[in-house]
Amino acid sequence: MELSNLKPAEGSKHSANFRRGRGHGSGNGKTAGKGHKGQKARSGATRPGFEGGQMPLYRRLPKRGFTNRNTKEIVGINVSTLERFDNDAVVTVESLMEIGIVKNPKDGVKILGNGELTKKLTVKVDAFSEGAKAKIEAAGGTCEVI
Repeated sequence: MELSNLKPAEGSKHSANFRRGRGHGSGNGKTAGKGHKGQKARSGATRPGFEGGQMPLYRRLPKRGFTNRNTKEIVGINVSTLERFDNDAVVTVESLMEIGIVKNPKDGVKILGNGELTKKLTVKVDAFSEGAKAKIEAAGGTCEVI
């Protein structure tokens, strides 16, 4: 016997669509698995994190940090993913979306320098890393910031 092939005893588990509270004969009648009385036996149980009126943990802890309203969410793409394009192709944000490399450009697209590039491409995106720019130009391509 191993942990990977343990399973519950035959008949000890009910399926997810098992109807609780349908009489003694069902095997889960009367209290329907909720025990006897008490707050958790009733309908309208408390929300997660409720501590019976005591100041809850999420309100006892201090707030930390802040969120800058002016941050930009830039989508990073490595040079190696540009290999999908044909030689002498013009790579724009729209062409990246057509191929499916970028789903949502958010605040901009930046080309990063991970991987190798063997094709001559004209790349027109919002930003380039130094390494990416060097690799694109070494392959004979050009980098244009839009």
